[in-house]
Amino acid sequence: MDEQNFSINTLCVQGGYTPGNGEPRQIPIVQSTTFKYDTSDEMGKLFDLEASGYFYSRLQNPTCDTVAAKIAALEGGSAAMLTGSGQAANFLALFNICSAGDHIVASSSIYGGTFNLISVTMAKMGITATFVSPDCTEEELNAAFQDNTRAVFGETIANPALTVLDIEKFANAAHAHGVPLIVDNTFATPINCRPFEWGADIVTHSTTKYMDGHGACVGGAIVDSGHFDWMAHADKFPGLCTPDESYHGVTYAERFGKEGAFITKATAQLMRDFGCVQSPINAYMLNLGLESLHVRMARHCENGQAVAEFLAAHPNITYVNYCGLPGDKYHALAEKYLPNGSCGVVSFGVKGGREAAKAFMGHLKVAAIETHVADARTCCLHPASTTHRQMNDEQLLAAGVQPDLVRMSCGLEDKNDLIRDIAQALDQI
Repeated sequence: MDEQNFSINTLCVQGGYTPGNGEPRQIPIVQSTTFKYDTSDEMGKLFDLEASGYFYSRLQNPTCDTVAAKIAALEGGSAAMLTGSGQAANFLALFNICSAGDHIVASSSIYGGTFNLISVTMAKMGITATFVSPDCTEEELNAAFQDNTRAVFGETIANPALTVLDIEKFANAAHAHGVPLIVDNTFATPINCRPFEWGADIVTHSTTKYMDGHGACVGGAIVDSGHFDWMAHADKFPGLCTPDESYHGVTYAERFGKEGAFITKATAQLMRDFGCVQSPINAYMLNLGLESLHVRMARHCENGQAVAEFLAAHPNITYVNYCGLPGDKYHALAEKYLPNGSCGVVSFGVKGGREAAKAFMGHLKVAAIETHVADARTCCLHPASTTHRQMNDEQLLAAGVQPDLVRMSCGLEDKNDLIRDIAQALDQI
């Protein structure tokens, strides 16, 4: 199908795969580690990146590539790849252009695991970072850049603080300094925001969340816009703009251009060495989720809005973070970047602090306490004692996570049942 001529709703259902005559209507699961060729020369062309095809599923697999192509179409990108998790996607996206001695500028309001990845694990690899508030001024943002800065990173809607990134502001600063903006678009999904349309260069996803939508499969994705001119900044990105002696001397930016260099390098070099591949069966199940993504996101947003409005009016709630509320700090940015809704995740504080928040969660009957978020079933979490427990209070507050914050992910249940469940739980504390 000509994907440029169809709406995103149709792409969710049919993007990435068009069966031929007599071929399977659903994408095939190619559950094979390896692929057979008649001659060594044919396989050699694959190793030299002179022909397209498959030889080992640690690098590429037809099922995974089909689903990646759908996600690329949804985001309006030029190329994409699947990874074993969202964390793997963020790491590969950054490490693809950063090496020891380089520097990253990142929003401080990001998922705790990603904060730890950048601030601790990548620091051990010699890659430093400066974290800035998503609300920083343009002057403060520009001051964070160094001569060795190679990327800017942020989340469209931060997990769990629910801050909304001013994508244009961060993109303009990144481009003024000759580096790309990488945006984790997990919570908004391309249904509610397409960061490339606002200047972002690379998009990542934890497909584990809304894209899968059913808590079935862990996975991630990286999408390249195909817009960033690597060769125009060749001195900053030698990995893309000089020969890769570990892969037959190919210069990715020359061979594959702006549209294909980033994903080809991430596949041929990083997936080869790190092996954080998504399995074909997981990719198949992810595709089942993608087929209803456009329908599900509307319901998640409807439920999130209803719950946020109820909480905002309840006397036992001290604050509510949800950009769909007119009084929310990020409402204006949401109207700009997320005019059709944000997500189904609401965060709030329970009067009485940390212990009251835990007690409230213990009384819920419909919503379950889980480390998960963004699937069909409503769940909740106390980040300060779970996902963000590696942070001290100062770091928590910098990330927009107060110690008493409860994150509730509104699923696809009836919104009135969710509100009744929250009400009875609050009445018991």
